[in-house]
Amino acid sequence: TMSRDSNYDHHISIFSPQGRLYQMEYAFKAASSASGLTGISLRGKNSCVVVTQKKVPDRLMDPQSISHIFNISPQIGCLATGMIADCKAQIQRMRYEAADYQFKYGYSIPVHVLAKRIADIAQVNTQSASMRPLATVCILVGVDDERGPQVFKVDCAGHYLPFYGTASGAKEQEAMNYLEKKVEEMKEYDTDQTVRTAIMCLGSVLGSDFRGSEIEVAMVEGTNGKFRLLSEEEIDAHLSFIADSDA
Repeated sequence: TMSRDSNYDHHISIFSPQGRLYQMEYAFKAASSASGLTGISLRGKNSCVVVTQKKVPDRLMDPQSISHIFNISPQIGCLATGMIADCKAQIQRMRYEAADYQFKYGYSIPVHVLAKRIADIAQVNTQSASMRPLATVCILVGVDDERGPQVFKVDCAGHYLPFYGTASGAKEQEAMNYLEKKVEEMKEYDTDQTVRTAIMCLGSVLGSDFRGSEIEVAMVEGTNGKFRLLSEEEIDAHLSFIADSDA
């Protein structure tokens, strides 16, 4: 059914009489459902972890080329859900901003500064008619020298918010419900516990077991740590541990 506001969704920067921006609502929808994937991120006592599904759309493609997890700088990682081309454009801009900051100020960009910068850029896209918002939700993670582990979620409207644990994508709400129950204990988790909780959360909301090749896991540990993807063997080791502790 066409809403009576249907004349207000053709143009990015027109408010409907109810005070809604329909194109922005559609952008959120695209960002959460375009890839069909669910991503999860949490921070422990001294580390941050991101986990997402890995779906290879075509058997002829090289599976290594398919990823929604990216390095922005050696210490900062990003999990991007949504339209993959938009995600990559966003990542490219973040890498530029991170490198520019390092060049100007002589030290690497803090996660919260990068999150604000990217959110500010995203907000401009919501205002001008010649642009469209990027259909992406980016979760930035890093361990800050001063603030410790940081998880920031930046959406296509330009909100950026810090989290202890968060999710994005198709099953975002279910994952958030799962994490809410563990929010107090998460703050004290060591790296292995943080990784396993994130994997267990994804398993719980998808309602199925997965192999190490069907998910991507990345983490950064400590202020000097590098953000890195876990190998399939490392993921399998965590999965075995989870299976054994469930048994």
